[in-house]
Amino acid sequence: MVPPGRRLFRPLAPDDRGAGVQPVNELCWTLRFRTLRARVFLADALQAVPESILLNITVVVMLGIGAQWAAWRFRLPSILLLLLVGFLAGPVLGVLDPQSLRGDWLFAFVSLSIGIILFEGGLSLRLSELREVGSTVFNLITIGVLLTWGLGAAGAYYILEFDVGLSVLIGAILTVTGPTVIVPLLRHVRPKGRVGTIAKWEGITIDPVGAILAVLVLETLILMNDPARAGAGTSAAAEHVAIGLGLEIFVALGISVVATMLLVVILRRRMVPDFLRNPVTLMVVVVAFVVANVLQHESGLLATTLMGIALANQPYVSVQRIIEFKENLQVLLIGSLFVLLSARLEMSALEYIDLRVLIFLGILVVIVRPLAVFVSSFGSNLEWEEKAFLSWLAPRGIVAAAVASLFAYQLRPVYPGAVDGMVPVIFAVIVGTVAIYGLTLAPLARWLDLAEPNPNGLLFVGAAPWVRTVARHVQELGYSVALLDNNPVHVRSAREEGLTAHQGNALSENIVDEITLSGIGHLLITIPNDEVASLTALHFSEVFESTDIYQLAAQPDSRHGGEGVMPGHLRGRPLFGEDTSYQLLKACLNRGDTIEVLTLSDETSDETQEYYSHEDLSNEYEDESVIPLFILRENDTLEIVSETNQFRLRPQDRLLALVGAGTETRGRDHKTPEVEQTKGDGILEIEESSPEPPDDETADATETG
Repeated sequence: MVPPGRRLFRPLAPDDRGAGVQPVNELCWTLRFRTLRARVFLADALQAVPESILLNITVVVMLGIGAQWAAWRFRLPSILLLLLVGFLAGPVLGVLDPQSLRGDWLFAFVSLSIGIILFEGGLSLRLSELREVGSTVFNLITIGVLLTWGLGAAGAYYILEFDVGLSVLIGAILTVTGPTVIVPLLRHVRPKGRVGTIAKWEGITIDPVGAILAVLVLETLILMNDPARAGAGTSAAAEHVAIGLGLEIFVALGISVVATMLLVVILRRRMVPDFLRNPVTLMVVVVAFVVANVLQHESGLLATTLMGIALANQPYVSVQRIIEFKENLQVLLIGSLFVLLSARLEMSALEYIDLRVLIFLGILVVIVRPLAVFVSSFGSNLEWEEKAFLSWLAPRGIVAAAVASLFAYQLRPVYPGAVDGMVPVIFAVIVGTVAIYGLTLAPLARWLDLAEPNPNGLLFVGAAPWVRTVARHVQELGYSVALLDNNPVHVRSAREEGLTAHQGNALSENIVDEITLSGIGHLLITIPNDEVASLTALHFSEVFESTDIYQLAAQPDSRHGGEGVMPGHLRGRPLFGEDTSYQLLKACLNRGDTIEVLTLSDETSDETQEYYSHEDLSNEYEDESVIPLFILRENDTLEIVSETNQFRLRPQDRLLALVGAGTETRGRDHKTPEVEQTKGDGILEIEESSPEPPDDETADATETG
C-alpha cells in the first residue's frame, strides 16, 4: 500500500467500487503513474461496463485478432504483440481482470485449444517427407528432447535457483517448440533443401512429446509430495512414470486410429452434407481428445496430433477444406490463448525477471540447442550449414505457455510461493527465443547460403514453348526460375533447356509440398484456361501473398462474350498488363518477335523526366510492338510488369520486353518494308541481344499447365 500522504488519486466511494474498477485503482497506487487524466478516464469508462465473462471473451477475441493483424501489417512476430497486448490489457491497464481469468474452465479451454492446434499441425505432415530425414527427426524428438530436458533442468537449478523438482519440470516444459512459431518463420525464410522439412516435423511432433514428458514429471512431483504416499520413494515414482508413458502412448494410438477411421468412413460415404464436413471433423477431434484424456490423463494432445498425421496421409478423402477451416480456427485460438495467458500475469511477476533469467536464456540458445542438434544429427548426412541452421531454431510457443500456466495452478498447494516464479521465467523464454530467432534466422540462413534475401525467383505454372523462352531469359539474368506443368513433353523439354521443371497438377492437394520453392517469391500463371488459372491463384494463396500472384488476361473471345471470365476478386494480379493474354504472347513469339533487354537511350536519359510511364511507351510504339515483361531495378530487384498505371521506368532501370519483328529501337533496326511500328524516334535501345527461341515440335501440344 502507498502511504496516505503520497496518494495520487482520491479514494473511491463504496458504491464506486465495481469489480472491474478495483484492479485499476490498486494498480494506480502501485505504479504511481503521473498521467492522471488518462487513468481517471479509463477508470470512469470501466465503471460504466459491468464485469462479466461475456465482456472478457469479447475483449480477448478483439485483442487477439487485432494484434495478429497489426503483426501482419508491420511484419512483426505475432507472438510478441499478443503477449504484449495481453500483459497491457491485464495487469497494467486492468481491461481484463486477472482475478476473473482463473479457474478450471480456463485450463479446460486452453488444453482443448492446444489439442485442436496440434491436430491442424499434424494435417501438414506428409510421411513421404520422412524418407530422407526420418532418422534425424526421430533423434531430435528423443535424444534431443532428453538433452534439452537435462541441461534445461540443470540451468534452472544452478542459475535460477529453483527447487530440484521445479527445475526438472521447467526443463521438461522447455523441450517443446511449437508449429505456431516455427511454421511462420519457415514460410518467411524459405530455406533450401531438407532443413525446412526437418524443422517442421520436429516442431509439430515434439509438442505432444514434450507435453507428455512434462505431465509425467508433474504427476511424479505430486506423487512424491503426497503425505499419504510419503514412503513411496524414487523407485515408485520411476515406476509410475514408466507405466504412465506406456499407457499414454497406447491410448493415444488407439484413439487416433479409431477416430481417423470413423471420420474417413463418414466423409468418404458422404454421410454428412458438405456444409457439415468441417464441423463434424471438429466434433470428432474434440471427442477423441476428451476420450483419450478420460482414459489416460493428458494423452489427448498426442492423440489429436497422430489423428492429424493419419488423416493427412490417407488416400481416400481430401483434407484440403478441413485444413483451410482449421487454419482459420487456429488464428482465433492462438490469439485468444496468448492474450488470456499473458493477461493472467501480475505485476509482481516482473520481480522474477533479472540478469539470471537472461543468462539462462542465453545458455538455452547458445549451448543447449546447438548441443542437442549436433548430438542428434551425429552420423547423419546433414551438412554443417544445415546443422547450424537447425541449431538456431527452437522458439517456444503456445504449448509452453499453456503448460506452464496450468502446472503452476496445480502445483501451488505443493510448492507455495516457489512456483510463482515458474510462469514468468517460461514467458521470458518465449519472448526471448521468439525475438532472437525471429530477428536473426533469415540473415543467418542467407549467410549459410540456405535462403535468399527478398526472393525474386519466379514459379511459372505452365511450361509451353513461349513460357520456356521467357523463363530462360529471366534465368540468364541470374534469377531463380522453376516451372510446373502437367504435360510430360513440356517438362522434359524444359529440363533439356536447363530449366528447373516439376511435373504435376497445379491444383493437386499436395503440390505445394512436392515442389521446391527456395528462392521463389512470385507465382506467374501462364496457362490458357482462365478458370483453371483463377483456381490456381486461389490454391497457391496459402503460400504466396496476393501481391505476388500474377495471371494472364482472359482470352479476347471469352472476355468480349462475357462468358468464362472469372470475377476480379478471384483472379491474380494482371501479368504483363491488363490486356496481355496467353494467345497474344504465343502469337508474338511464333511470328518471330524476340525478348530483349532494353534501356533508355542516352538522349532520353539526359532529359529531366524522372521516369517513363506505360503511356510514354504507347506514344512511341504501336500496339504490341513492345510488350514490357519485367523491370530490372538498379538494386537487382526483379519487378513484374502488372498494372499499366503503376509502370515506372527510371533511367537506371533495364526493361525485359517482347520486341516486335518490325520495331525500330536505338541500337538495332528491326524495320521491314511492310511494317513501320515506331511512331517517334524511339526512347529505348537494346542493351544486349538474346538468343532466339529454339525450334520446338511440341509448340502445338496441349498447354493446360
